[in-house]
Amino acid sequence: MRDRLILLPGWGLGTAPLQPLAEALRGLDPRLHVEVEALPILNSSDPADWLDELDANLPQDAWLGGWSLGGMLAAALAARRGEHCSGLLTLASNLRFVAEPGWPAALEASTFSAFRQGCASNAPATLKRFALLCAQGADDARGLSRQLLAAAPQVPASVLLAGLDVLAALDTRAVLQAFVGPQLHLFGGADALVPAAAAQALLALLADVEIGLIDQVSHAFVLQRPHEIAAAIHGFLHEVEDV
Repeated sequence: MRDRLILLPGWGLGTAPLQPLAEALRGLDPRLHVEVEALPILNSSDPADWLDELDANLPQDAWLGGWSLGGMLAAALAARRGEHCSGLLTLASNLRFVAEPGWPAALEASTFSAFRQGCASNAPATLKRFALLCAQGADDARGLSRQLLAAAPQVPASVLLAGLDVLAALDTRAVLQAFVGPQLHLFGGADALVPAAAAQALLALLADVEIGLIDQVSHAFVLQRPHEIAAAIHGFLHEVEDV
C-alpha cells in the first residue's frame, strides 16, 4: 500500500486543518489515497497507549505523516512498524515539543507548564489561545485562527490534558534515528510553537533525511498554504518512488 498516506492531526483542533492539504494531494495525484485520521480519544498520558490505539486502527504498509503532535506520533509509530511503514512525513513537528538542556530548540518548559495549567482551569479559552499561537506569523493570523477554531471538535478537558502530557513526554530523536525508511520533515520559518532552529538541529542529528524550512509561514502552514505543502510532499514521494 505504498500509494496510501495516513495523516494525523495536531493537538486539540481535530482533522479539519489537514483536509485542504489532503484534497490538494489528491488533486496532484489521483492514484495517491490520502486519509486524515483522528487522534485517539484517551485519558491516558502515556504515549505508548496512544501508539497502541493508532497501531491497532491504522493500516499497515502505508506512508505515515502528521502535523505537530500528529507528526510526532507518526514518527514513533513508523519506528515501531519498521519495514511495514513505507515512509514518514512530519509537518511543523519538533523532536521534543518542550525544551530541555539537550534540545533547546523547543518551547520553554515554563511556557508549556503555564499553558497546561490554563487548559486545566479553562480549556475553551486555552484552545482559543492555542489557535492564535498556531496562526501567529501568518499574513492574516486572526482569520487563520478563527478558521482553525471553527471546526475544532468538542473534546473533554481530560482528553485535552492527556494530549498535552503526551506532547510533553514524546521524544522522537531515537525513533527517527531508528527508522530506516524515507523521511521528509517540513518546518515553518515564523512558527511560534516549533522554533525554526529545530530544522537545523534535526539536520545535525540526521544528515541523510529531507528537511525543508518554509519562510514566513506559521505553525498552521498546513492550512495556510496547503497547495505549496502538497507540492513539496508530492515531489518528495515521486523522488523516492513512483507511487
